[in-house]
Amino acid sequence: MQRWPPDWPDITDERVLNAIARVPRAEFVPPDLREHAFSDYPLPIGYGQTISQPYIVALMTQLLRLKPDDRVLEVGTGSGYQTAILAELAREVYSVEAIRSLAEAARRRLRRLGYTNVHIRHGDGALGWPEHAPYDAIIVTAAPEELPPALIDQLAEGGRMVIPLGPEYAEQMLYLVEKRGGRVLPRPVAPVRFVPLVSPAVGASAGEDMDADDVET
Repeated sequence: MQRWPPDWPDITDERVLNAIARVPRAEFVPPDLREHAFSDYPLPIGYGQTISQPYIVALMTQLLRLKPDDRVLEVGTGSGYQTAILAELAREVYSVEAIRSLAEAARRRLRRLGYTNVHIRHGDGALGWPEHAPYDAIIVTAAPEELPPALIDQLAEGGRMVIPLGPEYAEQMLYLVEKRGGRVLPRPVAPVRFVPLVSPAVGASAGEDMDADDVET
């Protein structure tokens, strides 16, 4: 997959490339944008959120170094595109989305596409999903200003977290964070621009579990 910008890492993991090829991105964008689904740039999905460009999805996934038996936490389900890529590569995916409408639409979409190893919760992503911790890998698809302590706590020893950090209208950096010997080791990867990590809307109920394999379409 082509690098963008050119000095960023190449996507060389064959499992990741095959997963990108298998997941139909057109199913995860609004109908009026499907003609752009295979372009390598982000697209709006409503509620001020976006679906990341395929290169960024592939890069973040490659950094996780997923194994078939891994348990993954995703913060920011969005349309479910990244969730589907993770589901192709790991045993179980637990995904938390702050916007109820996006969470419900993603669970229906993933169920329709046959993903049975995905579990979706409407809630505060910064709190993770502690009931199923620890996680071998954590991916955060929206940017907090600093590492959420709950996510560090839920990362397994030897685990990997990929997360963008920084204010909404300032420079953000994508980090690979590893936990070794109880120490948190962050490594900057590349400058990025993500929507901010948000909490559920005031008055919205949170903490609802939405297993993709239990949802009627």
